[in-house]
Amino acid sequence: MILSLKQNRYSGKILVLLCIFFCTQSGTAQNDSSTTAKVQGIFDDFLTYRHQNRIDKALETLNQAAEIAENNEDAKLLLDTYHQFARLYLEEGDRETALFYWDRAGILLKDLSYPFGEAFHKYLEACVQFDEGNNFQSLKLLEEARTLSNNRNLGNNILLLEGYLYTNIGNYEDAITNLNALIVNSDDKERPYLATKANVQLAKISQIQEDLEDGIVHAKAAMEVAQKHSYFKEIQVANQLLSQIYERTGAFDESLLYRKNLEKIKDSLFNLEKVKLEANAADKIRFEHQMNEINKLTAKNEELSESKNRSEITAILTSAFLTIISLLAVSLFRNNQIKLKTNDLLYTKNKELELARDAAVSAMEAKTNFLSTVTHELRTPLYAVTGLTHLLLEENPADHQKEHLKSLKFSGDYLLNFINDILQINKIDADKLEPLNIEFKLEKVLTDVVDSLQSNANENSTTLILDYDSNIPQQLLGDPLKLSQVFMNLVGNALKFTKEGKVEVIAKLLRKEEDQVTLYFEVKDNGIGISEQQQKSIFESFEQGSVQINREYGGTGLGLTIVKSLLGLFDSKIHLESEVGHGSSFFFEMDLKRDTNALEEVAFELNPEEFDFKGLHVLVVEDNKINQVITKKMLNKKEITCDIANNGNQAIDLAKTNTYDAILMDIHMPGISGEEATRQIRKFDLEIPIIALTAISLDDSLESFYQAGCNDVVTKPFKPEVFYQKIGENIFRKKTGGLV
Repeated sequence: MILSLKQNRYSGKILVLLCIFFCTQSGTAQNDSSTTAKVQGIFDDFLTYRHQNRIDKALETLNQAAEIAENNEDAKLLLDTYHQFARLYLEEGDRETALFYWDRAGILLKDLSYPFGEAFHKYLEACVQFDEGNNFQSLKLLEEARTLSNNRNLGNNILLLEGYLYTNIGNYEDAITNLNALIVNSDDKERPYLATKANVQLAKISQIQEDLEDGIVHAKAAMEVAQKHSYFKEIQVANQLLSQIYERTGAFDESLLYRKNLEKIKDSLFNLEKVKLEANAADKIRFEHQMNEINKLTAKNEELSESKNRSEITAILTSAFLTIISLLAVSLFRNNQIKLKTNDLLYTKNKELELARDAAVSAMEAKTNFLSTVTHELRTPLYAVTGLTHLLLEENPADHQKEHLKSLKFSGDYLLNFINDILQINKIDADKLEPLNIEFKLEKVLTDVVDSLQSNANENSTTLILDYDSNIPQQLLGDPLKLSQVFMNLVGNALKFTKEGKVEVIAKLLRKEEDQVTLYFEVKDNGIGISEQQQKSIFESFEQGSVQINREYGGTGLGLTIVKSLLGLFDSKIHLESEVGHGSSFFFEMDLKRDTNALEEVAFELNPEEFDFKGLHVLVVEDNKINQVITKKMLNKKEITCDIANNGNQAIDLAKTNTYDAILMDIHMPGISGEEATRQIRKFDLEIPIIALTAISLDDSLESFYQAGCNDVVTKPFKPEVFYQKIGENIFRKKTGGLV
């Protein structure tokens, strides 16, 4: 009975102990399960914040995970946390801090058997190498990471980084394969984010490969997902891409829309505050972790001191050393805060400067486009004025009418020169002028300038002289048209301010080498001269020295500005010496290439009076009815017959079914342009001379006319003698080509 009682008591104790054990194990299991769920929730939140570029929140969640890992002494969790810290700082461009966390993770990894941790460590190292531009080293590290773990999310991130690397090395086919796989990925953590990043990169590749339509599709796909999930950084990138691509396709309204969206995002108060919060959070967490490392070292030193009975002096020195480190760390934190405030101020000022710059650029573009449009549109009615004036003067008008017509012709020519000057300045401002490098005869260029301005000299009773050095090689390479413009402006300017005096055009050889010569040019006069004060601004636009000079001598004040800009294209600089009442001297030096392969011979030239236009039949392509009438009458004056085509399509049909001696092709027409019509005609007729007639604008390129197949270009409104000369040269040059 007593034994039975004892056995019952003993059994009862065992039952109580077992109950306590199982309850304890159950509680521990519940705590472990609860902690795991909490950590998983933290990492899920971290991914959301990272994708939305909410860096301050992302750092705070990682800090929570680090604290849990420290409290539970969970080395794997701490390793994963350090890895995410390193990735986040690397993405934000803070490479130094990223390497700090990557090193801490590497130390933990030495004492762990954790394949995923090793694989992610390799992946981060590949990211660092990618950031440094070491593409092939990065690819090798990614391959090593792939062999260490088959984690789906890590594998997808490896695919994305490989897509970037393949793009960098020009392997677009493999890059596109990787990125397309990510668009349809089944990642359980980052599926929409990875698809967004992949679409952004595919849009960039499409832009590189000039597949702009595909680029728009991918950029819009990225924008749609990014807006749905609030991926702030990707929304910015997608807007920028769409603005760039639409601008390249010529859809400027669409481009402007996305550019405005981009500016709104960049200038938003949220964006500025976000930068401050992220920087503060990053510095605070970095400081706490570095202080944590110092505290660990302090505790370890104290433990070693106690275990080895170190002397009191060593302990004091160690404490002092650690105190100094702590003070330095605090000082560093404060310096970072000051630096952050300074950076905020600089950021704000830079944004203000950028806005001011953009406004100035927009104003300049608006001015340029306005002047270009105005000058272009003025040419069409001006063609009617100058053309009709020429026709009326040749119809034997009465003496009292002739005086008015001559005044009208003078006004038309003056207005045309003014428009040409504005157009020239616009082209220079827009960097749309490039010097040619063709064979020409310098003496002929200067002689033509002097001959064309001889009548102006006679009107002012001024002697115009060309002093040309016979040692200058006959065959040179350069841009005769722009050189002619320089001397037309300089000589014309000298004649305008010199009455009953002398103007000299001087060209001298300074140095002669095997393939290059250095020439000295000077245009000097003994006219009214320029004061020292006026010389400081004489080369600026619309400057003529004074209001009185403007009223007395007229002109636009653009001539010397054009000269200075044109010489700048040849790396030459204009100089001025002048004295009031004793004349002026404009001089410059220029290096020109020699055409060593050219034969020193007299070129075959046709003079206007030698042309026999009678019996010629040409095609006039012109959409403006008034211009049709004027051009036809000007041709009939020389007994040239013509057919009229109202547009490019009619011109092509007429050229196929008829035989013409030449085609006068207007460039700007509704439907297909004159350039396109010329290309179509050249497909079935390579011989017929085609002369482009155009009211040339800022965006027009003479080179593009020649590339389309034009033989020559005449700008409207044109001088009749130039018009007839071009027709004769091109038709009769073709007929006498064998003799030439």
